[in-house]
Amino acid sequence: MSGWNPWHGCTKVGEGCRNCFLGVEAANGACVLARNRDFDLPVRRDNRNRYILQNDGDYVYTCFTSDFLHPQADAWRPAVWQFMRERTDLNFLFLTKRINRFYAGLPFDWDEGYENVSIGCSCEDERSARARLPVFFEAPIAHRFLVFQPLLEPINIEPYLLQYGSDSIRGVVCGGESGANARLCDFSWILSLRAQCEKFHIPFRFKQTGAFFRKDGTCYHLSKPMQLRQAAKADIDLYY
Repeated sequence: MSGWNPWHGCTKVGEGCRNCFLGVEAANGACVLARNRDFDLPVRRDNRNRYILQNDGDYVYTCFTSDFLHPQADAWRPAVWQFMRERTDLNFLFLTKRINRFYAGLPFDWDEGYENVSIGCSCEDERSARARLPVFFEAPIAHRFLVFQPLLEPINIEPYLLQYGSDSIRGVVCGGESGANARLCDFSWILSLRAQCEKFHIPFRFKQTGAFFRKDGTCYHLSKPMQLRQAAKADIDLYY
């Protein structure tokens, strides 16, 4: 597992962002986005001219301390596309809540998407799903993930899968919200998403319960390690 964060910082764009630890803003509300020292990590080489970042068989989890499509990163993104274009031996994965900005600054040779780039669209409720998923499904993307974390209410993805097809969906990841102010996540919402994935033969992962979790009418307050353990203990992930 490799991580690469070319920049850091973000601003809130929906209910899912309310308690996000990445929301770094100045006192006047202006965004504070900073380019990291590892900006060019994928193309760095050692003293023997070998790439430092090697393929370990997993994704390179990209820009997980920001939003890849944040407008204040527009000036930096062309270089990042170039790094991805050069490193066809690596599989990059990034998430976004700003899929409406997908076409801003796409590389000239994007076509139907780079084969080594997977994109996850993150939604937290039905409102965000209605706004983001049609754009996401209609965009030229080779490999897609659906991410529902924090999951704040039941979400019906079946209409989108019926309308647009599920062939390009590589998986669905869902989970509750962490932190002291975490909002409720109900296990029935998780099971509903799982059932929809099972119907369309889409891989499914229940990542974490969230700190405030309800199952069979009983509410639980869980530490971060326990959130992960209880999700794994549920043993409801799907693999195809």
